[in-house]
Amino acid sequence: MNPFFGKLLAGSLLLSASSLVFAAGSVPITGTWEGAATVRGQQVPLRLHISGSLSNLKAALINGTEQAPASAATFKDGKLLVTFNYFARSLEATFDGSQLSGTFGLISPGTPAHPNAPRVPVSLHPAAASTTPASGPDIHGDWEIAVSSSKGESAWQLRINPTKQPTVVHAVIQRIDGDTGSLYGSWDGHQYLISHFNAAGPALYSLVPQQDGTLLVSNLLAPESQKAQARDLVARRPSDARKQNLSAPTDSTQQTRVKDPSVPFAFSFPDLSGHQVSNTDPEFTGKVVIVAIGGSWCPNCHDEAPFLESLYKKFHTRGLEIVNLSFEEEDQLQNPTRLRAFIQRYGLTYPVLIAGTPDQLNEKVPQGDHLNCWPTSFILGRDGRVKEVHAGFAGPANPAGHQALENEVTETIEKLLALPPATQKASN
Repeated sequence: MNPFFGKLLAGSLLLSASSLVFAAGSVPITGTWEGAATVRGQQVPLRLHISGSLSNLKAALINGTEQAPASAATFKDGKLLVTFNYFARSLEATFDGSQLSGTFGLISPGTPAHPNAPRVPVSLHPAAASTTPASGPDIHGDWEIAVSSSKGESAWQLRINPTKQPTVVHAVIQRIDGDTGSLYGSWDGHQYLISHFNAAGPALYSLVPQQDGTLLVSNLLAPESQKAQARDLVARRPSDARKQNLSAPTDSTQQTRVKDPSVPFAFSFPDLSGHQVSNTDPEFTGKVVIVAIGGSWCPNCHDEAPFLESLYKKFHTRGLEIVNLSFEEEDQLQNPTRLRAFIQRYGLTYPVLIAGTPDQLNEKVPQGDHLNCWPTSFILGRDGRVKEVHAGFAGPANPAGHQALENEVTETIEKLLALPPATQKASN
């Protein structure tokens, strides 16, 4: 073959392969895609941004101003695969030249740990120019949702904040075990539909203003068995709730306690390399220790991890130790790929131990009393005894609650570090 034509053919093949990624038809694969996932008969808005080159494709799920970056993204033969290893989920779709159609869900559904976890259908098209939603009633501010939850709560907190778009609201529901994550939405003429779709999956709520000044709050994605407890919950302003003698949301330090505060808190579990780590090890002697209960499947544990790492970096040289007791499903215990991705994503440098499966929580942590929230953190003094317990975690989606929690925990750690072991032991 003539060398010139050989080079021309090779260049044409390279261009053709590249066009599969960047064109593959009349619409490029890169850019912002929008559409919906169909979950329990509801349409949950979904936005996906794809960028990069053939050899280094990148993707992220977009939720308002927030992004959930993919661990990896590939596009070959018209097939898009976007993985979020830190939640063991993926988006898989076929590109027909103008649309993406596929599914989102667990990478390995149908395993013993996830026997009934079907992937949900998704359909995406190139993002169009945004339109301004209609204005609705002003519902901004703090609310309390009256509930009767399995964790013993009587109320959740609902915070609704404005955004840079005057007709779009940002909301978050704070429960004792953590918040829902950021929910964005607008007025449709009857209700505010607020939602998110991130690496952990979808959420969709409706907020319906009532003539008496309350809101009806419904979790539109609640399983059939929970619909009665999740629909038409009543939210009131805190002052109105007090006038009706309704309980306020449970304080995070009042949910869980220890059965005998005079006994040192004990733990002994292997790390990911199989090395057994125990509270009696020399590195914990005379130290202030945070024992964080969680799991890589838990969205609120993902919110908590960066904060714990920041505390570790700030106070470790002054005597703070942090240990994460991670409870994972059976398939993850056998091969903890998601937990490894969780550690890598947040750059965790404190020990992460594998404690068991979620249903073994109270068996493996028997000193906890009313221990039922993910995450929960036990804060130990230098004498090894529990000084405070924090249930749940207020994440960045709840800025005021998040900042208050960070300040409270930081202040507690500083006070405990300032006391010598003898002083703390004498005070018990």
